Amino acid sequence: MSPDRDRQSALLLDTMLGKLGTYLRMCGYDAAYALSRGVEDDDEIVALARTEGRTVVTRDVSLAGQAPEAVLIESRDTVDQLREFRDAGFDLELDAEPSRCGACNAPLTRVAPEEPTPDYAPEPDYEAVWRCRECGQHFWRGSHWDDVEETLSKL
Repeated sequence: MSPDRDRQSALLLDTMLGKLGTYLRMCGYDAAYALSRGVEDDDEIVALARTEGRTVVTRDVSLAGQAPEAVLIESRDTVDQLREFRDAGFDLELDAEPSRCGACNAPLTRVAPEEPTPDYAPEPDYEAVWRCRECGQHFWRGSHWDDVEETLSKL
C-alpha cells in the first residue's frame, strides 16, 4: 500500500457519501463530510481539499476529474462503496479503539472510570467509553461495532 493510501490519509467525502464516512471514521480515517462543512459546490470542495491536504472521495465523475488523486466511487450501496474504497488501495479494518467521532469526525477522548455518562452509554468503570471532543457524543465497542466489523470482514 502506498503512503498516500493508508489511514493517515485525510479525506473529504462529497455530499453523496455521508454514510460511507461513518464507516471510514470507525476505521480511524479523518473523513470530513463536505455537507457538514457547509460545502456543496465542486469548486469549493476542491478548494477545501487543497487547503486542508485532503483526498476527495466522490461519486461525481466531473468532481473526480477536477481534484488531484480523487477516489471515484461508482456504487450507491454502502457495502459496495466500501469494497470500491478498499480496491482503491485503502485499508479497511476497525481500529482497536474508536478514535474519530462517527457523527462529526472530531477526535475522541477516553472517559475516565469515575466520569458520568449519558443514559444511553454504559458506565465507564465496566466498559471502555470514549467521548467526542466537539459534539460530546459517547462511543463504545458494542453491537454496532460488531455489526460493522462483520460487514468489513465480508468484503
